[in-house]
Amino acid sequence: MTDTAVAPRTPLTLLGTGAMGTALARVWLAAGHEVTVWNRTAARAEPLAAEGATVAARAAEAVAANRLVIACLLDDASVGEALDGAALAGRDLVNLTTGTPAQDRARAAWAEERGARFLGAGIMAVPPMIGAPGSGGYVFYSGSAGLFEEHRETLAVPAGTRYVGADPGFAALHDVALLSAMSGMFAGIAHAFALIRPEGIAPKDFAPLLVDWLTAMAPAAHQSAEGLQSGDYTRGVVSNLAMQVAGNATLLRTAEEQRVSPELLTPYMRLMERRLAQGHGDEDGTGVVDLLALRGR
Repeated sequence: MTDTAVAPRTPLTLLGTGAMGTALARVWLAAGHEVTVWNRTAARAEPLAAEGATVAARAAEAVAANRLVIACLLDDASVGEALDGAALAGRDLVNLTTGTPAQDRARAAWAEERGARFLGAGIMAVPPMIGAPGSGGYVFYSGSAGLFEEHRETLAVPAGTRYVGADPGFAALHDVALLSAMSGMFAGIAHAFALIRPEGIAPKDFAPLLVDWLTAMAPAAHQSAEGLQSGDYTRGVVSNLAMQVAGNATLLRTAEEQRVSPELLTPYMRLMERRLAQGHGDEDGTGVVDLLALRGR
């Protein structure tokens, strides 16, 4: 006979049972973890009790139940309020709450002062992606390397894990940087649909063309990255800045003809024009990054 005993799963506490917290809790429960949950509005945590979770009446009680404590709350202030008065000494605090890099750095120092290890995190997924094989969802983590390594297997149950460094603010920084890029993409998508809308072109027919084009253009990020690292924005240029700025006139004229506001495009175009005026017409568009640093930083 062989020993088929399975190592016990790490018990954990989850603070916050909103849409994301509930999705996380269900996946951990299904994987065999003992999960203690708490939510400010208690009724929102009760459905998880039927699935095997222990519902704590107070956040401090939930924190006391397990060494691994995961916060998935509204904002950084909510984390502070939930943990106020809780005994954190010896605890491992993983903050899945969306926040800024500065907030996670301050929260890490706050946790360490109270005897806890800390990981900041940034969830690159929406609730339906949690626990769904092949969804592509993952979570950035940064902060205590020891905490991450010890709990890596548990953290990987609901979504993939990507550790991005000891700085506790790096996970949030990666998260917000990617979300910011997404916002710019959505702005372009909205403008494109606005241009075709008056002409009776079916959006469903246009959408595949839009997706294919954006997918083809996305690798330009690699060239920008190489330029930013080398400091040379002229290497391998296919469409230089002077050409792009000249082409902007056509984009603006078309928007005018289609009676579409150019307000989603013009901020970026103004940066391109400033860079060109500085004598960088032979570069690609990467140089606008240099214009974005605020003075006095």
